[in-house]
Amino acid sequence: MKRKTILICLIALLALLPMGIAQADGHCEFADYTITVGGLAPLSAPGAVAGGVAMDWAFNQAADDINADCGVQIDGVNYMLDVVTGDSEGSPERGQAVTERLIQEDGVDAMVGVYHSAVGLATMGMLEANQIPTVFSEPWNDNVSANGIREYDGAPPRFEDGIDHIFRISPASSMVGSVVVDWLLSLGVDDVVLIVENTDYGQPAAADEAARFEAAGATVTKIDVELGTEDFVPILSRIQARAEAPDVIRILVTGETSFNLTQQMSELGIAPSEDTICVTNQFAFQSDQYWATVPDGNYCAFNRVGIIPSLFSDAAVELNAKYEEAWGDIIPSFAMASYDAVYILKDAMERAGSYDDAAAIVGAIESVDIELSQGRYYFAYGAHNPDLPEGTPAFMWHQWPDPIVTVMQYYEPGQSGLDAAVVYPEVYQTHGTGYIEPGTSP
Repeated sequence: MKRKTILICLIALLALLPMGIAQADGHCEFADYTITVGGLAPLSAPGAVAGGVAMDWAFNQAADDINADCGVQIDGVNYMLDVVTGDSEGSPERGQAVTERLIQEDGVDAMVGVYHSAVGLATMGMLEANQIPTVFSEPWNDNVSANGIREYDGAPPRFEDGIDHIFRISPASSMVGSVVVDWLLSLGVDDVVLIVENTDYGQPAAADEAARFEAAGATVTKIDVELGTEDFVPILSRIQARAEAPDVIRILVTGETSFNLTQQMSELGIAPSEDTICVTNQFAFQSDQYWATVPDGNYCAFNRVGIIPSLFSDAAVELNAKYEEAWGDIIPSFAMASYDAVYILKDAMERAGSYDDAAAIVGAIESVDIELSQGRYYFAYGAHNPDLPEGTPAFMWHQWPDPIVTVMQYYEPGQSGLDAAVVYPEVYQTHGTGYIEPGTSP
């Protein structure tokens, strides 16, 4: 009889709950509708799998943290947020197919992610055509902007009403390249070798950096490679056979392929060396993975996109701790950006008062002013401020203007990325020097 009484009471209590509201963990009540955000990341070969896995973790960690704080709060109603990540495989064609599925089958309310520029460029037209508010967190190609939408299935690359749904919080390649080139020129280099992946990231980035070097009077040799290449000895042997060693070898290759290249170059003694500076990509910041695959890579420098460890806020420290607990390594900047992208959408939906009014959400993203793990996010140019001053690059439309770009360098084998020296720009230097010569300590 007692059990029957308790059951009746529970049924009566549930009947008192508002229609369409569900309780999650005892302190939050959620509407039946769940806001769905689509994520796009390379989770299998030939894409940069480690990067994709980190981004997927960040998407879902952001959703977990948002839901633990009662979700997305719109007009007094709490909505749970779910991220469905599709595997782009680093392929434009696969990225388009997955994006179409996320829109048509999963019914996503917004999108985040994209690691490879080629995937971002290939999916922008579809995202525009379907009016999906999107925050890209990693593609660098300059044309990932309102002025660079690639045609998709014959759709025009521009739209009629002036509302662009694509935003980017990763830097444009030109923003990164200018820092790296300025650093190397400050060291007096005039013989440069660029080893470049044959993608929509590598080729434009190389063209930009080569133009900057050549404008300063440096000689540039460009060598193209394919993602997924494992044996670089034939290429490196040609460099080794030169009459004079180059001043610098700059690697514009992403993901696991860059690790193979950097290790073989280091193992052969080509760079880093007394004669040749080694500059690899930001993935080197992942120190556990870097040293496991590039054990001879001490004294290599690398560009770091995103807030540097010495400037980590409390939010960044907390997020890094969660990542280290999950993966045993330091959080990469693109994972931090991916985490922040989800929060930017949450903030915009709350201020727009809607999860499905695309125009209102876009307007709210344009006016965003929020501190997250990588700093203060805002967008200088968009429909809210449409006139780009003369000389302002077109990619600044819906582009976060303040991503931190630095050059870091290892100087001890097995060193944590958190302890690597920041050598450039001077304002961020942590060890009082612009370059650490191999065999020395700062």
